[in-house]
Amino acid sequence: MPTPDLSCEIALSPAFHDCDPMQVVWHGNYFKYLEIARCTLLQRFDYDYPQMQASGFLWPVVDARIKYIRPLRYAQPLVVRAEIVEWENRLKLEYVIRDAESQQVLTRAHTLQVAVEAASGEMLYACPPVLWERLGVQVE
Repeated sequence: MPTPDLSCEIALSPAFHDCDPMQVVWHGNYFKYLEIARCTLLQRFDYDYPQMQASGFLWPVVDARIKYIRPLRYAQPLVVRAEIVEWENRLKLEYVIRDAESQQVLTRAHTLQVAVEAASGEMLYACPPVLWERLGVQVE
């Protein structure tokens, strides 16, 4: 069974309130853009945060890394790509933020999430089958 497309792209332009006085996006707001892309991708599989919780699992982010290559600027048209690259023992997403016009890569990042049973608060060492079913992937 081939792996389905586990990626999506969203378009956005930084708002004035996301920027510092130099009209450059404040570094902490980059994570907001990643979160928007991650939620858009998970919604495609009907497994966004409300569905995760309804299935009995919480998915906290336990690691987030970002490489600021070039600044994002006020009103700059951007494309944010999110892709699920691991789903067996943890949920790993990789991100690329590009300038929409030139396609120049401006930022690279990844996040790691782990499954936690909502009822017990216990972390799982393998992702629950509900994730694999929603994504349409097989685990070997």
